[in-house]
Amino acid sequence: MKFSLNWLKDYVALNSGADEIAHAITMLGLEVESVTSTGAPKLEQVFVGEVLTRAPHPNADRLSLCTVDVGPSGGVKTIVCGAQNFAPGDRVPVALPGAVLPGDFKIRQSKIRGQTSDGMMCAAEEIGLPPGGADGLLILSERPAIGTPINDALPPGDTVFDVEITPNRPDCLSHIGLARELAAWFRLELNYPRPNVAASGRQPAPAGTKLLEEVRVEASEDCPLYTAQAISGVRIGPSPAWLQQRLQSVGLRPINNVVDVTNFVMLETGQPLHAFDAARLSGKRIIVRHATEGEKIVTLDEKERRLYRTMLVIADGEKPQVIAGIMGGVDSGVGDSTTDLVLEGACFRRGSVRRTSRQIGLSSDSSYRFERGVDPHALPEAVARAIALIQETAGGVPAGPSFRVGADVPWQREIVLAADFVRERLGFEVPDADMKASLESLELGVSGGASGWTVSIPTWRTDLDRPIDLVEEILRLHGTDRIPPAAVIAPALVAEDAPAVRFNRGATDYLVGHDFHECLGYTLRSGREIGTWVSQAAAAELAIANPFIEDQSHLRPTLVLGLLEVLKLNQDRGVPAGRLFETGRVFVENNGRILECCGVGFVMAIPPGQEGWLAREPVDFFTAKHHVQSLAALAGIDLAASDLAAVTGPYWGWQEGQSAGTGRIEDGWTARFGLLNLAMVRGLGITGKVFAGMMTILPSALPAATERPRFRDLGHFPAATRDIALVLDEEVSAREATRTVQELAEAAASGSFALERVALFDRYVGPGLPAGKKSLAFSLAFRSAERTLTDDEVNAVLKKVQEGIASRKGYQVRG
Repeated sequence: MKFSLNWLKDYVALNSGADEIAHAITMLGLEVESVTSTGAPKLEQVFVGEVLTRAPHPNADRLSLCTVDVGPSGGVKTIVCGAQNFAPGDRVPVALPGAVLPGDFKIRQSKIRGQTSDGMMCAAEEIGLPPGGADGLLILSERPAIGTPINDALPPGDTVFDVEITPNRPDCLSHIGLARELAAWFRLELNYPRPNVAASGRQPAPAGTKLLEEVRVEASEDCPLYTAQAISGVRIGPSPAWLQQRLQSVGLRPINNVVDVTNFVMLETGQPLHAFDAARLSGKRIIVRHATEGEKIVTLDEKERRLYRTMLVIADGEKPQVIAGIMGGVDSGVGDSTTDLVLEGACFRRGSVRRTSRQIGLSSDSSYRFERGVDPHALPEAVARAIALIQETAGGVPAGPSFRVGADVPWQREIVLAADFVRERLGFEVPDADMKASLESLELGVSGGASGWTVSIPTWRTDLDRPIDLVEEILRLHGTDRIPPAAVIAPALVAEDAPAVRFNRGATDYLVGHDFHECLGYTLRSGREIGTWVSQAAAAELAIANPFIEDQSHLRPTLVLGLLEVLKLNQDRGVPAGRLFETGRVFVENNGRILECCGVGFVMAIPPGQEGWLAREPVDFFTAKHHVQSLAALAGIDLAASDLAAVTGPYWGWQEGQSAGTGRIEDGWTARFGLLNLAMVRGLGITGKVFAGMMTILPSALPAATERPRFRDLGHFPAATRDIALVLDEEVSAREATRTVQELAEAAASGSFALERVALFDRYVGPGLPAGKKSLAFSLAFRSAERTLTDDEVNAVLKKVQEGIASRKGYQVRG
């Protein structure tokens, strides 16, 4: 945004040079992209002169021989001139011998084609001004007195700062906002403009006048506050010189007095406004609503734009007049024939304006501000300022009631800040009084003592909500260039990593070690995708209020969808990477609440027909299960001790009968793994089978600290193994039988030696077994750390295990 130094001086008495002010803006945290000086430089021996006569040069067809009166400074001079745009009686800049013009061009008395010339009549660019509208001399239409030094006759020069405003500082998108920052830096008083309340206040409307009958807001979620005030009897015409100069100084073209006032107030306060021609409002009403699908409007840039139902418009009784917060329609604004107008002041939701601006490919000074945030509490003052300036420049009387729909969002933000906290974060000493003075210079209310100040945050500083933010404000005003030099002392370990960080790091190390490639996807997915792969309920719960684009409208409940997207891209490009994983945040709905969880997901693709010289075992359900069990172990979860259940239906796209899951989010975690639905995977354009796994864990369920892995002695003495076969009902799971054998063996061997392993190695169903029965065979390994075990003691333990199994209902030892 461009800022005029002369304009800034209306609010703060800046008497520093342009370089010092640019340095101050930079130190305040804003980037100065350029500094441009306008106006003529200081010129000596250049005066206002009046052309007395103009005659053809006797020796040149394109030159004129003129007499020019330059007043007491030089009298009447004879000057040869090649310009063609002047006549006797015009007043122009005249450079006399001895003058030095920009570019080190020195003026001397000289002969031109045999005629003496005692100086030079000047064009605008020759005295350092921007080129005029026509080639030739600068004609001084204001007709200053003859002999006046040219610097006194021209408008004062200005300095324009082009400043890049960071997105978190929308309060600086106005001259008052930047003036507030500079007033704090230089410790000067800030002077706010005071509108003439008597003039701008509502007055009785003339008899029979009813310019606006209704204001209705049908989309309050996108327009929380809307105001409108009718003004009758305005006279549209050129703005006064001071108003035109202010707009021109920052690159805006003056249009007419009313439009110029709305632009001036926007650049002054940061609040965009719009003026309607009241006669063009059908039905004398304003309706703030969403557009109907396919509705069209021709905007001020004379382009027809198609609207969609998500876009907010300001309409009258028949059609849209304005794309809310962005640009008005070509027929909505005031023109030369306007006598009555309606002044709009509103606050629109940032996300709504941003989305609409991107969809239609249109940005404006208004949308630039609404997208970053406009202070609704400053709206009444901005409207009052505009009404007062309209009355001053165009006349008119406020007619009818002041419409106001919606309300200010209640604002009370206070931050408790201790001086010691500031010093600890800064790392150097700053006096308490200086801290308090810095905060107060930014118009932050400070009460209480240094041990715990209570700092009141004004409505325009929405970026301040934590104590550390105030530390930054103090440092900005103190000056980062005043940070004392000191040795850098950086502890090797400042604090323990968060449990989520440790889990993600461990999962990454594990999967990379198993030949997986790490991916990084967006945390937002499309609603259509989530409704298809997860559920329509999840799509409804995980929708965000203000999506930027349609394909990123929902929080992701799983990482698998993003990995499938990468897998398809790899297959399309012939890239062999088919083992992919990602760690990151996922979101789960639970009892009306959206829970942010840690997640790790992976996919393993088996392209059809992939063969090599050596046949290798393909991945399958148990491969996915093994990886999920290992990932769960990193979070302190024993997945083997959990009851698995088959995943039924297309939930999360798992193949029914070849996928399983366990855990509940109420208990802190869930796990899913197995084969993805073949038809749905094929529908994405992915060839072959895809096995996947997904682990979702609440951060609060992760262990606060984990033990570092330590070496465990493999044992110097041999293990003793024994086999045992059980006959069980078909309904008894292998996990339950393994757990039973392990419990009995550990109890039998306790105090003597340790049970090292229980492994299932055979399953048999068929002849020799009753109907509905199955046989499971287990291998038991025992080991002692001090000695070699004897057969007798191992057999004794095995006998106790067999007796324990025989006593269990539904279990028997197979002979």
